Amino acid sequence: MPTVLILGFDPHTVPGVDGDAVRALLDAELARFTEHGIDAAVTLVAPDDTAEPAVVAALAGRRWDVVVIGGGIRKPEPALPFFEAVVNLVRRHAPQAAVAFNTSPADSVEAARRWLP
Repeated sequence: MPTVLILGFDPHTVPGVDGDAVRALLDAELARFTEHGIDAAVTLVAPDDTAEPAVVAALAGRRWDVVVIGGGIRKPEPALPFFEAVVNLVRRHAPQAAVAFNTSPADSVEAARRWLP
């Protein structure tokens, strides 16, 4: 069974975001992964000093086929240094994993499937 890790900011820690709504989308997406026969997990981090160690722990926790980096990490310009760090952490701690990008929490399955056989 293919494995996918989704990395994103905890929506409850991002000002102006409806954390419960985003979390509901992520939970629905995890169910979709299961429907597609893909073992998926989500790691959500706070935008603080605990983020990088949490990402490393998730990456090192098992072998991943694809790592999906969410738009919350990728899109806002102030998050650019963290986005760069996450890409390099994936390269270092999960070098076998393809890297994928979603456009919202609701299309992570499609993002991952682009890189799965």
